[in-house]
Amino acid sequence: RFSLLLLNLEEYYFEQHTANHIINIGCRDERKCRGSLKICSKSIIFEPDDNIQPIIKIPLRDCISIKAPEDNEANNPFTRDTSGGISVVCNQVFLIKERNIIAPYKTVRGRMEHLLQLDVVGKLGDVVQTLHQLYRASCLDKMGDQAAMITAILQSRLARTSFDKNRFQSISETLHMECKAEMVTPLVTNPGHVCVTDANLYFQPLNGYPKPVVQITLQNVRRIYKRRHGLMPLGLEVFCTENDLCSDIYLKFYNCQDRDELYFLIATYIENHMTEHTAESYMLQWQRGHISNYQYLLHLNNLADRSCNDLSQYPVFPWIIADYSSSVLDLTKPETFRDLSKPIGALNKERLDRLLTRYQEMPEPKFMYGSHYSSPGYVLFYLVRVAPEYMLCLQNGKFDHADRMFNSLAETWKNCLDGATDFKELIPEFYENDSSFLVNSLKLDLGKRQGGKMVEDVELPPWASGPDDFLQKSQEALESQYVSEHLHEWIDIIFGYKQKGSEAVAAHNVFHPLTYEGGVDLNSIMDPNEKVALLTQILEFGQTPKQLFTIPHPRRIIPKLKSLSRTSSHSVSIAESPVSPNEESFEDLTEESITLAWNNIAKLKLDEQYKIHKEAITGIAVTCNGSSVFTTSQDSTLKMFSKESKTIQRSVSFSNMALSSCLILPGDTTVISSSWDNHIYFYSIAFGRQQDILMGHDDAVGKICWRDGRLYSASWDSTVKVWHCVPGETLSNKKHHFELLAELEHDVSVNTIDLNAANTILASGTKEGTISVWDVTTATVLHQLPCHSGTVFDAAFSPDSRHLLSAGEDCCFKVIDVQTGMLISSVTADEPQRCFKWDGNTILSGSQSGELLIWDLLGGKVIERIKGHTGAVTSMWMNEQCNSVITGGEDKQIMFWKLQY
Repeated sequence: RFSLLLLNLEEYYFEQHTANHIINIGCRDERKCRGSLKICSKSIIFEPDDNIQPIIKIPLRDCISIKAPEDNEANNPFTRDTSGGISVVCNQVFLIKERNIIAPYKTVRGRMEHLLQLDVVGKLGDVVQTLHQLYRASCLDKMGDQAAMITAILQSRLARTSFDKNRFQSISETLHMECKAEMVTPLVTNPGHVCVTDANLYFQPLNGYPKPVVQITLQNVRRIYKRRHGLMPLGLEVFCTENDLCSDIYLKFYNCQDRDELYFLIATYIENHMTEHTAESYMLQWQRGHISNYQYLLHLNNLADRSCNDLSQYPVFPWIIADYSSSVLDLTKPETFRDLSKPIGALNKERLDRLLTRYQEMPEPKFMYGSHYSSPGYVLFYLVRVAPEYMLCLQNGKFDHADRMFNSLAETWKNCLDGATDFKELIPEFYENDSSFLVNSLKLDLGKRQGGKMVEDVELPPWASGPDDFLQKSQEALESQYVSEHLHEWIDIIFGYKQKGSEAVAAHNVFHPLTYEGGVDLNSIMDPNEKVALLTQILEFGQTPKQLFTIPHPRRIIPKLKSLSRTSSHSVSIAESPVSPNEESFEDLTEESITLAWNNIAKLKLDEQYKIHKEAITGIAVTCNGSSVFTTSQDSTLKMFSKESKTIQRSVSFSNMALSSCLILPGDTTVISSSWDNHIYFYSIAFGRQQDILMGHDDAVGKICWRDGRLYSASWDSTVKVWHCVPGETLSNKKHHFELLAELEHDVSVNTIDLNAANTILASGTKEGTISVWDVTTATVLHQLPCHSGTVFDAAFSPDSRHLLSAGEDCCFKVIDVQTGMLISSVTADEPQRCFKWDGNTILSGSQSGELLIWDLLGGKVIERIKGHTGAVTSMWMNEQCNSVITGGEDKQIMFWKLQY
């Protein structure tokens, strides 16, 4: 029956002793009640063994005297019995859980004496001494002085004890670190000793409660987060699951160094076993539909210091549904949903106008909302039916007034729209599968409402047939198309760039300065009383999540629905069909075959290989029918290789400088090669001769692209140039006519470029690791990011052009969201990847050592390694169906790869 929730906030439970509580002292019906005496930092608690009897809590500040009666005292009730007694005289006690029922505490006032008789008489002196110390602390006027004295008592107890090594799972375990810490659960912290070995993490509570030792096997750890606890960087939370809301242990340390050292030990252990996730890597998975809206919000909450173990930083979830009156919930109508681009306080224009008027007249520091959208009180408002003891702990043994309880969803939503000080969002439980928080299954007496009605289950909207159905429909709403299209707007407000500064003002999203991370520096406050008061205020008021994004959050990629879905196409007659069946199926088949190919890309097998150059191969281009393969090399030649006869049919040299890339123009009549001699060469396949030279740059040309009659050239002269090419008449000697349309200026040499599918956006990668994203139509830079340290080897847009992947000399792959320019993923390889192809989820890359690697980008790991070249893979070509690949390497070879499935 006893739990740490019976303590006051910020109170510690030190020790327990078996004892008798002597009732009706000196009367005829005097009797003993057996139980356990708990000594806590602000109270004495007696828990009877008999469940019918109430737990007695005596606040130390209400005590008049605490003493062990002397033997020679006349009228000593103990002289008849054994010694070992403590007399506590007080003027107020709380009776809790009488008949084992959870209910508001009963208060008994008036002078009274309680006699407590310890089983072990020898401990009497120590117990009385401890109680006197704690009693002195509780009598101090100021909270700060009280806290300081209790902390000193606690620290001296911790210093006198250490972790019991007999608790190790195995005698062969090696100790890596031991320190003092507190285990954190909602509203409660429990001091003890932490120990990390090469196999386990242990926590041993000082009081042995709730069990002598908590053990976590390091091999089971999946995630670990540093936490801000009570505004200080002292927390650490460990999860043994991938997607659970609740962690396995939350620890709070007494100094930052201990926390960081333990984090390092566990993180190092995990790193050898798994990859660490960042907000960005989850974003990519979310954008591509690999994790749900619910899972993504859960991960963001986690990364923003929100934890189920800290009610002042509980995970925040949005109100999604705005309709609590219809009999049917229509998720196809936008008006069913709340506007996710605004905070709760800005949803009702009239209320917002009143708040803004007040805001304008307010002296600095100004804020729009006097209360927060997440606080301990709000969390327990929603959870009181399943966590009544937490509510009693938070509210000093009382429930809230019955009319202020969570009685009905419609009422609560209406109050969030209209209430002068109610701006609360929801908690994750509204989108999970356990509906017990909506039902008063514990049969709690939560009071009577004004109309005389008792507070029972939460009243649900008409469209829900019951609590489970309500949660099911809430989940469907959260995962609906409307929410998927707008969720990024809510993320901008809660976790993103509209959380602070001028953007927050513009979005009407300004809360009290104390609620923001860094809003107050507790270390700079010298007065302990001021510090305690401020901390209490902040923890009760609620805290804004840590800011995760400082630029607009990318939107989710919503798959375009086909005009006819595959299932319905059979029931639609051909006459009604908007698309001719052949056309659609052809497009579908191409898409399906590409998906199939990428799903099986790990089954790539080497078909043939040929050594055709004298130096590394730099470019590969193939004619439409696949019969001829053109390659360029650092040996300065362009070669034409016949797939059928397996022979070189042409070998051309334009100068004695290396060639860097090649491509074939539509129609298969002309090959263009770029060279380190600053020129671009046009070679006529039909006439077997050099047709033209474009002398367009002042340094080597590294890469060329051709799209829709335009040539794009990237050069070491720090420019990318866009040319319009008007071909010469083939038979006469008239040359191509080149018109320079645009010049994209960079600070350093440009190594690689790529264009999106619509040819409107160009990406360039430089020798110093910068990625730039350009609007080709206006020749302006949209985003510029220092992505890599060292050269960018290759960069390419995803097929849907939403993301840009780059590979660099620093062994990293980086993914950029094209719309916002946000770096959303980074994956590190164990060597540089020189070239790659990708479909948005999977990467086929050519490595420095010559292997072909297949990556699951979202999981950030290699799923297959295929032996290939004996030197770096320097060039890669893939056909449109994605089932045939040609690679070129530093070993002067070209290799033909086929998918076999």
